[in-house]
Amino acid sequence: MKKLNVIYEDNHIIVVEKEPNIPSQADKTEDIDMLTIIKEYIKEKYQKPGNVYLGLVHRLDRPVGGVMVFAKTSKAASRLSEQVRDKIFKKQYLAVVDGKFDKNEGTLEDYLYKDERNNISKVVSKEKKNSKLAKLDYKVLAYNEVKNLTLVKINLHTGRHHQIRVQLSNFNHSIFGDQKYGTRGKGKQIALWAYKLQIQHPTTKETLEFECLPESIGTWCILKETDKIM
Repeated sequence: MKKLNVIYEDNHIIVVEKEPNIPSQADKTEDIDMLTIIKEYIKEKYQKPGNVYLGLVHRLDRPVGGVMVFAKTSKAASRLSEQVRDKIFKKQYLAVVDGKFDKNEGTLEDYLYKDERNNISKVVSKEKKNSKLAKLDYKVLAYNEVKNLTLVKINLHTGRHHQIRVQLSNFNHSIFGDQKYGTRGKGKQIALWAYKLQIQHPTTKETLEFECLPESIGTWCILKETDKIM
């Protein structure tokens, strides 16, 4: 069983670091997934017989790493899912993208259409049937002139399929290593990371913040060029 980096745990929730290339939940590949890894961890740590309950509240795309929260009770799962719907549940990302930005911060608003058959999303006109509004804020943290790569912080207002990847690509700043929507870094690991999560505790209602940064190696060496992430 894979080693699990547990950031926080109590009787109601468990917050962990998801490594890149591990599915959030079981898929057709039958590769080991986060739900299975955490269930095994709970079963072993607390010597629980039989099935372990674990609620999947949100997902990260398979190639993306970062912080995730899982519910240890059905009540916690329900309340956290409600927070997602009510936009109390907040996620921030880091991305290393192609090119230099004209403005150091801004907002992207697009309408996205999900192509179910090919598992991709596209920027479309507002009038297209089944299109959905996608909105995010970005802030430039560092720029590497030699590599022509920029480190940006992303704050999501909506949670659309592949949203950050599609919107940044459409903005001519595709994420380095994005095999679906990118222009650079083919064959490399996508430089997208869920680094901060803010929730209300499902029982105490206390606001909790959890952070987890990628290791400053490879493409993420650009992290060493900024002290402004927080």
